[in-house]
Amino acid sequence: MCPAGGAIPVAVPVWSVDPRTGKQREQVATEATAAEVDAAVRAAHATRAALADRDTRIALLRAAADQLEADGEAIIAAADAETALGTARLTGELGRTTGQLRAFADEVADGGYLDVIIDHADGSLTPPRPDLRRYKIPLGVAAVYSASNFPLAFSVPGGDTASALAAGCPVVVKAHPDHPATSELAGAALRRAAAQVGLPEDVITVLHGFEAGVELIKHPLVSAAGFTGSIRGGRALFDAAAARPTPIPFYGELGSLNPVVVTEAAAGERAGEIGGGLAGSMTMGVGQFCTKPGLVFAPAGGAGDELLAALTKKVGEAAPGVLLDGRMREAFLAGVRERAALDGVETPVAAGPGEANTVAAGFLTVDADRLAAEGAHDLLLEECFGPVTVIVRYADADQVTAVLSRLPGNLTATLHLGEAEGAGEGGQGGRLLAELTPIAGRILVNGWPTGVAVTAAQHHGGPYPATTSTSTSVGATAIERWLRPVTYQSAPPALLPPELRDDNPLGLPRRVDGHREH
Repeated sequence: MCPAGGAIPVAVPVWSVDPRTGKQREQVATEATAAEVDAAVRAAHATRAALADRDTRIALLRAAADQLEADGEAIIAAADAETALGTARLTGELGRTTGQLRAFADEVADGGYLDVIIDHADGSLTPPRPDLRRYKIPLGVAAVYSASNFPLAFSVPGGDTASALAAGCPVVVKAHPDHPATSELAGAALRRAAAQVGLPEDVITVLHGFEAGVELIKHPLVSAAGFTGSIRGGRALFDAAAARPTPIPFYGELGSLNPVVVTEAAAGERAGEIGGGLAGSMTMGVGQFCTKPGLVFAPAGGAGDELLAALTKKVGEAAPGVLLDGRMREAFLAGVRERAALDGVETPVAAGPGEANTVAAGFLTVDADRLAAEGAHDLLLEECFGPVTVIVRYADADQVTAVLSRLPGNLTATLHLGEAEGAGEGGQGGRLLAELTPIAGRILVNGWPTGVAVTAAQHHGGPYPATTSTSTSVGATAIERWLRPVTYQSAPPALLPPELRDDNPLGLPRRVDGHREH
């Protein structure tokens, strides 16, 4: 099959690249053509019926975790070679990845995600109520766009893939170019898991190439998409998803500043602890976490100076690190230079280039009044991916409020309070918590945002541009993105799906005539 005009597509090789040297390591695959994207989506679409069985999906998710663990040594070695994230970090990430696969298996087994509601017919009501039965069904083929900074947990075998498969949606993954070999190994493990439990391997397919990603979002059989990456790339795909003849949901995680507010009381009680904690959080993973604290409000003078002294010491001690690829390194260095050149911006520790393709961590400071109104300093309100943060020095609470009111949406917002400020609903603590809540999806008190627990109560999302929806990409409720509700009215009992029958053969939690059943 040839594209329009009859031209024969030329195979474009996909190379694994060592970020420590910038040199190509090995050819891993070739970029998918439009015809190959079409074939992959159609093959995935054909597996929907096989994936519909709940017990089979549970077995798939658990087998996927087992297969990833069995290949763990090779996967971690490939990921380290392609990302320079280190074996310790990647070993933990593999554990998180297999843990969330098993957690989604448990979620499917529980069945609560189906949100089963049954209202029996009642002619005594005004108006009379017909028999109504509601639950959720899978949307169809899910397109997943892998992240650069998490080659496992937010990539081929990551949370988007796990939650989509759990919902009953086949997945076609567009691998990230920074870790193609890792993606191939992970994809092979997932396909083996599918075969092991009797499913077609095409319930999960991995594709490579920029154009393949564009073709994927446009394919008429793709029903939803998940993305983790830049604002620019995510917004382009989001717009493409909305511009289709039949628009589809696009669940994108795009960018976040993750503001931190340190009150004067908190700085007075533990300036050194907060400074050291901030240094550890902002340099974790060479500053390449989506939850890195990128904008920190600290009091001017006094205890605020003590905090900055502790931060200066700890950041200055941080070892230079390798970013995920050369393009990100250049963008980081250019971003730091542009921000440091702004009027009134100081650099107590200058972030910049290190030896052998590394970068050194640093931070900038600026007075709050420079950010209170629109102007050139708005650049400081944009994420700079890498080990740098901006310290906003404030004189009073009104300045904090003025700057917070200008912030875009965020994944997280953090508040460091003094001991007395955490007691009761009123006062400084309650006021600041109320100001932070509208701009972020997760609000932390006296902690640091790096590190996202995979639990039922987790929410990893936030107002735009943090995400393009109100959903989470981490935790049990991430499954909801790939489902839609449907109600049957007055359907004959013999025609109802098992989930909606009165005898509840699957033993699902449900609400019947207004009462919860467990």
